[in-house]
Amino acid sequence: MKTKIIALILGAVILTAFQQNTSADAKTKKGMIKVTILYPNGDGKTFDMDYYSNKHMPMLKTLMGDSLKLLEIDKGISGRTPDEPIPYLAIGYLYFDKLSAYQNSFGPNAEKIVGDIPNYTNIQPIVQISEVLQ
Repeated sequence: MKTKIIALILGAVILTAFQQNTSADAKTKKGMIKVTILYPNGDGKTFDMDYYSNKHMPMLKTLMGDSLKLLEIDKGISGRTPDEPIPYLAIGYLYFDKLSAYQNSFGPNAEKIVGDIPNYTNIQPIVQISEVLQ
């Protein structure tokens, strides 16, 4: 009986993890705008992931409101092989239905958003705006 209960609990945990991992895919669709913010690694570069994930990105959610459809964060752990240095300490992703939605939500808040960067990093981020194809 205990084995069946453990198996059921384990199955529920695995299903929940699978649903959480695929929820981003369910929300993105062809034609969306993806804003990628890359923080390159290098000598003397610092990045506070706790501040970024718990303060900066939630601030973006608040400032950008409903126009921001999805937000994701990657934390670099290695380069091409485990022995190679991390090319990016972090990468942030912001998804919008239209380019104008991004422009209209970022523009009025740009000073506050950019002004917060020194609170978590000394890196000048690289930003790329893309259209989601798949």
